[in-house]
Amino acid sequence: MDICLAFLKLIPKQAPTMKDTLDQLVVTKASGEKVLFSVGKLRLSLLKSGADEEQADEVIRQLVPELTPGISTKKIYRKAFAILKRISSTAAARYSLKQGIMELGPSGFPFEKFVAEILRAQGYLTEIGVFIDGHCVRHEIDVLAVKDGRRVMIECKYHNLKRNKSDVKIPMYIHSRFKDVEKVWPSENEFEIRFHEVWVMTNTRFTEDAIRFASCMQMKLIGWDYPHKGGLKDIVDSYRLYPLTTLTTLTKAEKQRLLDLKIVLCSELLHHEELLHRAGLNEERAKRVMKEVEDLCNGRYA
Repeated sequence: MDICLAFLKLIPKQAPTMKDTLDQLVVTKASGEKVLFSVGKLRLSLLKSGADEEQADEVIRQLVPELTPGISTKKIYRKAFAILKRISSTAAARYSLKQGIMELGPSGFPFEKFVAEILRAQGYLTEIGVFIDGHCVRHEIDVLAVKDGRRVMIECKYHNLKRNKSDVKIPMYIHSRFKDVEKVWPSENEFEIRFHEVWVMTNTRFTEDAIRFASCMQMKLIGWDYPHKGGLKDIVDSYRLYPLTTLTTLTKAEKQRLLDLKIVLCSELLHHEELLHRAGLNEERAKRVMKEVEDLCNGRYA
């Protein structure tokens, strides 16, 4: 037995593959939780952004030497984005969609307009910031949407941090507001339906209790990846309604100037280069931005 063990020790061990090494790498999420890094998830997100297999593999190849134990997922995203941007600016813009929505601004209005434009693309007539008298008090409705004779009350919950979730208190509060404005009472014994549905839309996620409560009360929730195959990300990709904050050719200050002009979507810049000039861009830079806008809106991943 001792001779066999000694012989086995002399046999060279097989070198670990890159995948084996990376799958053992512990990274830190925004919440502080330590988890194992997943090459597969990273590759899939790159492919979903429009990068082809060769481009995704090249991003991972360049990224690997920069990964260290305990590195934050935020740093991994930034490094991957920087590499992808050099390879394909359009894919990088799509890859940064979640961050781009986060950059719509703290006022909430750009996100409300963003939501309204998404609904318009689906055939709804929309209004933003509508004041309505309820049975008890007056309310401001973020987005009012109408389609096929049905009126929808939509409340938008914007978060500027990915880790922030909309908890159960939000649908509970919005449901109480909905009940106050749901009906119009022409007389004490008669009423007319003013709103047929109530939705809550957020750019992050909902807690399990929030989803459970909304389901029980027949409220519709739309979050970053909820419901499955119908979340905010899926809708944006389907209609190519990308916020201008995803553009890689604009500076942060230029994006803010466009938001101040109440421009939110890349599609609003299509055929309107003069808006870029109003934001302070010269002719040469405006042409570069318009090229990225056209590629993004038309699904080209140059």
